[in-house]
Amino acid sequence: MGKVSWSMAAQATLHCLTGCAIGEVLGMVIGTALGWGNVPTMILAIALAFFFGYALTLRGILKSGVDFRTAIRVALAADTLSIAVMELIDNSVIALWPGAMDAHLADAMFWIVLAIALAAAFVITTPVNKWMIGRGKGHAVVHQYHH
Repeated sequence: MGKVSWSMAAQATLHCLTGCAIGEVLGMVIGTALGWGNVPTMILAIALAFFFGYALTLRGILKSGVDFRTAIRVALAADTLSIAVMELIDNSVIALWPGAMDAHLADAMFWIVLAIALAAAFVITTPVNKWMIGRGKGHAVVHQYHH
């Protein structure tokens, strides 16, 4: 694929982060609102992070006119490792931060630790995406569908 810029890797990571953040926040809001415990809430947040991460990629690929089955394959190939790394990092930060798992939506700690966790996930996932794009993997497979 040639030389991959940090800007390209950061853009791919930011795209992934957007879907992950939507899913994470929605999952935490739903789990907290329903009075669920930490583990079920985290599982829901992770599932929704994958869902929204893939959905954002699917949206772009489908706009290019490919069929749904191909779009699903491309989204899975493009985003799975990136989302997995991002989720591992941001959920680890939240789980390991003293008091973060017990913070509620109205607590500043909830939002501050979430922002720190997502920022850490971005910083750590960007080199992963740079490495993958440089090998024709990850978001590199999506680029052929952009007009």
